Formats: sequence, structure tokens, C-alpha cells
Amino acid sequence: MKHTELQIDFENSLGPWIGKTTKIMDYHLHEAMNRQGLDLSKEQMIVLKKLHDNDGINQNELASLTYRDKSSLARLLSKMESKNYIIRKQSSEDKRANEIFLTPYGREIFQKTRPVIKGMMDIIENNITVEEKQRIIGILSKIQSNFADRTISIQSKL
Repeated sequence: MKHTELQIDFENSLGPWIGKTTKIMDYHLHEAMNRQGLDLSKEQMIVLKKLHDNDGINQNELASLTYRDKSSLARLLSKMESKNYIIRKQSSEDKRANEIFLTPYGREIFQKTRPVIKGMMDIIENNITVEEKQRIIGILSKIQSNFADRTISIQSKL
């Protein structure tokens, strides 16, 4: 029996283009944070943003909002706690759960990220029209929905 290799057109597939773009953006974000003297990873910045919007959120909800599994989020929060960005408090309603809060220092660090994020957005959107931006957002939204639909489909089979 002859084995035929599955042909994949990587150059014209969205996955590699999205992946490469993400890596480039991550690199430049890391460099921009370093230039501003911010000891902060992209993942930590995302947590700070979510807590800025939902301070005191349950740790499990935060894991869901940040698309992280519970154990990797726990490690990330431990690192952030050691930097005094956040504090974890036992929930008064459920002793098994933690609520996560920004510290005053964490709020200060989050505020210092805003110009960095604005600068990144300016670079990303340079030479892109409003119409192109809306099309890109629409396409990325469809891709995210494709994965959300697949997750729901898989979960319903379990």
C-alpha cells in the first residue's frame, strides 16, 4: 500500500500567518515593556487588565477569562503575588475559592502599561484603513467562533 503525504499549503494558510504575527507582536511588546522598565510579561499584563476590569474576581473565573488552565494560572498568580502586583484572598462565600485583587502597586504598574499598549496599537494599525481593520476583526472573530463552536461540540459529546 502506497503512503501518500497530505499536502498543506502553509504559505496560503491563516494559521502560520496568525502564529508568526503573534510571535512578532509578543517580541516587540516584551521589548517595549523592557524599555519602560516594566518587569511584566504579556500574560501578567493580561491578568492586570482583567483585574482592572473585574477586581476581586474568583480565581476560576479569571482562568476562564484568560484562557488558562487553573494550574498555570496559579503559577502565574504566585509570581505576580511575589512582585506585589496582586493579592489573593480566600472567598468569604466559598472557603475553597480565592478572589484576586490588584494591589496599589499593581494598579500603578497597569497604568504604566497603557502608553506601551497604545504604542503597540499604533504600530499594528499603521497603514491599515478603518475598513481593513473592521474586516480583520470580523475574520478573527469568525476564527474564534470556529474554535468556540468546536469546543462546545466536543463538550456535548462527553
